[in-house]
Amino acid sequence: MASWYALSVIALILMGTQRFLYKVSAERKCHTAWTTFSFMATVALLSSGAFVLSGEGLGDRKDLILIAAVNSASFVIGTLTHIEALKHIPTSVAYPIIRLNMVVVILFSILYFHDRITTYQVFGIGTAIGVIVILTREAEEGKELTGNIKRGLILVSISVASGAISSISSKFAAMYVNKLGFMALSYAMGMFFSVGMVKGLGGKEVKRGHGEAFLIGMAMGLINFVGFYLFLKALSLGPLSIIVSITGMHFVIAVILSVIIYGEKLNAPRILGIGLTVLSVILLRL
Repeated sequence: MASWYALSVIALILMGTQRFLYKVSAERKCHTAWTTFSFMATVALLSSGAFVLSGEGLGDRKDLILIAAVNSASFVIGTLTHIEALKHIPTSVAYPIIRLNMVVVILFSILYFHDRITTYQVFGIGTAIGVIVILTREAEEGKELTGNIKRGLILVSISVASGAISSISSKFAAMYVNKLGFMALSYAMGMFFSVGMVKGLGGKEVKRGHGEAFLIGMAMGLINFVGFYLFLKALSLGPLSIIVSITGMHFVIAVILSVIIYGEKLNAPRILGIGLTVLSVILLRL
């Protein structure tokens, strides 16, 4: 069986690739709600099929429904606001700020779950937070920000809070309920939340046809199905504070892909942030 560290690193890469597709959706002016609906539906179908084939029981259904509802609502809100924010501010600014939710999750994990961490891991967590602080300073300086900046930062703030709730509820799911059953129910609920946001997220700049939105959403779902399951598996084996520190840096993957594919500027702070990310992942293993 793979260790929680190995599972976390693989989840980091997959989640980073998935987050880059948020950027693709925003750049292609796809309808955010329909992209998210397709994403949720894909994971729900894959999870349901895997759950049936596994032959496992659901366990405590009350806990399953409660945790899935909290996780689904927070994850959908976080996803929608995340994609919408990318229409107003650059990837390299939005992603680091959104990952500030990692600080909230780490503090909760240490206080509630009493995670025991080594000195190296303390430095690793500190380095991870440092990456976020360095890249967030660009937003404060207001450089390279485009579109409705105020709207973008408000959306990012909502995504931060939602992301923290989603990560914490995932830990409870990993500990107390069937993982595949949780994924199937959580993402199925997410489909309905997404549909409810269709009218609110429409606009003149959004493409009328939704075929591309559905395709991008399906790609997100395929990657997330594997990445999120590995994340839950890691959470069932290891400490939330360390695992979320590793996977929480997935935005670096998205930033690198955005630089390569969309030509976003890679300046000194961003290069430093990427380097510190690598260092942080290494420290969190010690």
